[in-house]
Formats: sequence, C-alpha cells, structure tokens
Amino acid sequence: MASRHRRIALAAATAALLAPFVIGCSAVEKALDCAQTASAIAQSASDLQQAVQDAAENPLEADKALDDIDKNLDEITEKTDNTDVGKAVDDMQQAVDNVRQAIKDGDATPDVSPVLDATGELTKACKP
Repeated sequence: MASRHRRIALAAATAALLAPFVIGCSAVEKALDCAQTASAIAQSASDLQQAVQDAAENPLEADKALDDIDKNLDEITEKTDNTDVGKAVDDMQQAVDNVRQAIKDGDATPDVSPVLDATGELTKACKP
C-alpha cells in the first residue's frame, strides 16, 4: 500500500514539475505561429505595395493581396490571445480596410504605408 502511495506522489510531483515546461512550450509555439503568420502578412503587404504600383496593368492583384492579409490576420487572431498582438491585428485590419475602401472609391494609387507600418508593429508584437 505504501508503494502505491509513493507512486502516486511521484506521479503528482512529476506532473507538477513538468507543467511549467508544457505551458512554456505552448506559449513559445503560439509565439512562433504568430511570428510565422506575421511574416506571411509582411510578404502579402509587400505584394500589396507592388500590386498598387502595377494597378493599371492588373487591378485584381491588390484585392488578392488584401484577401491574403485578411486570411493571415484571422489565423493570428485564432492562435493567440495576447493583447499586444490583438491591438496590432486590429490596427492592421483597419489599415487594410482603408486601402480596400480607397480602391473601391476609385483611388488608383492608395496609400499603403499604414499597412506597411502596421505590419512592422505586428511583427514586433509576435516576437517570441
């Protein structure tokens, strides 16, 4: 009977010791997922900038880049509950919405610098 109690105590102690590492790994995984997605957003923002410059030749490319950014922002939102990341995502979403509206309103060369700025902030917020 004492042996059984020792095994239970040992199992409980092991679980208690490993819990911070498991939780810590989960936090690191989330940060890495966030950073990878932020990197994809940065590429999409670069694509957006190029698409806006080439809008006369291919106006649909800007929409595609904006859609890619939206998709990646959704991924980040699903993967993290960090308030700094959430604010950066909100700022990025607002910048994307502004560019999308400018294009819809007929602006042939909308200002994408707020999107690029928001990308930088998001990348900072996602660092592990």
